[in-house]
Formats: sequence, C-alpha cells, structure tokens
Amino acid sequence: MKAFFLTIAAAMVFGGAAPAMADQARKPEAKTPSGWSYDIQDGKRVPKGKRQVNADGSWREEIRQGDCVTVKEKTSSGEYRETRHC
Repeated sequence: MKAFFLTIAAAMVFGGAAPAMADQARKPEAKTPSGWSYDIQDGKRVPKGKRQVNADGSWREEIRQGDCVTVKEKTSSGEYRETRHC
C-alpha cells in the first residue's frame, strides 16, 4: 500500500512539472532578421557592426551611429583598442 501512494505522489510531482517544462522548451530565443541594422539585447536596440576576423585571431569591427563611426580592434596578442570618429 505504501508503494502505491509513493507511485501516485511521484506521478503527481512529475505530471505537474511536465507542462511547465514543455512551455520552456517551446520558447525559442528571438533572432533579429538578417536585413536589420541592429540586434536586440536586454530589450534594447544595439547597432550591428561589420566585423572582419583574420586567420591569426585578430579582428576589426566598425559600428556606424549617425555621422559617427566606432572602430573596435583586437590584435592577435590580445591588445584591444576602441576609437570613435565623428
């Protein structure tokens, strides 16, 4: 009799958690369409940058906001530099 009640209790626990887990599995992360000029991060619009990655691991990214251009660069040795020209 005790095993019967344990089985019913386990079924109630897992049966109640299954719909909650199914809701989480159905929610895909929203992606910004590829033609748009910004990403959405933390509910805010963030401009997309044009990033060029080199074979040595260094990269350069340009982000345009109005008349200003922000250039972010990282060398293969790990040095990071960010400049802004308006």
